[in-house]
Amino acid sequence: MIKKKPGIDIIDKILDACYKHNPDALFIMSLMHQYEERGGLSKKQLEGLFLKAQKVTEMPQSWLATLEAEILKRPTRDKTLATDIKPLYEKDEITERLLLEILAKYPQHKRVVFLQSKFSNNEVLSVDEKKEVEKFHKLLIK
Repeated sequence: MIKKKPGIDIIDKILDACYKHNPDALFIMSLMHQYEERGGLSKKQLEGLFLKAQKVTEMPQSWLATLEAEILKRPTRDKTLATDIKPLYEKDEITERLLLEILAKYPQHKRVVFLQSKFSNNEVLSVDEKKEVEKFHKLLIK
């Protein structure tokens, strides 16, 4: 175990006191093993240790307060719910309507057929291409 700071290790003392209180507790034994192997415990594990340590009658209150402060110091990682995923590309309904009206009247119009295929493949039409569709619609339909 590599200790970050030299000095008094309250977590180790609390683990030892809990183990002496109940030597058959598997939870405490697994926490001791992980603390020795990895050098630390997660926030959830420290919270579980705190709940077990509160039940030990001969546990000094100062140790519990130190453990509680250590728990409060740790960041809380919440798993947030996934937000609604917006599609990367939203179809322009006006352009789609204009393209369909032009193709209904002139189904062989090569440029409009090209723009329609581009539009149906979810490719983004440039501003110039949208203006071109509007111009065709204005000239051919109105």
